[in-house]
Amino acid sequence: MSLQRIEIHKLRQGDNLILGFSIGGGIDQDPAQNPFSEDKTDKGIYVTRVTEGGPAEVAGLQIGDKIMQVNGWDMTMVTHDQARKRLTKRNEEVVRLLVTRQSLQKAVQQSMMS
Repeated sequence: MSLQRIEIHKLRQGDNLILGFSIGGGIDQDPAQNPFSEDKTDKGIYVTRVTEGGPAEVAGLQIGDKIMQVNGWDMTMVTHDQARKRLTKRNEEVVRLLVTRQSLQKAVQQSMMS
């Protein structure tokens, strides 16, 4: 596991600020349904999709990253909705994430086992 700091500059599209990624997980979700939850009990927030060429990809965010903090807010015990709201605050053009990332070797082993 490595800890990464990632700074995403939202992309303005009309009235919207685009991050370019989707999340899964949250304390109100079933962790067994989360493909990135290591032991199927982890209710953390995970990156499930990254838009090609979008702000998140440019910043270096990867699918499977677990989001620990957003702009200093703890994200380890939040609902899916709380996480989404923290990420999409209208007045924040820059999102600073603290994420944990599985080593590539481990991710490859997991995909080979499934």
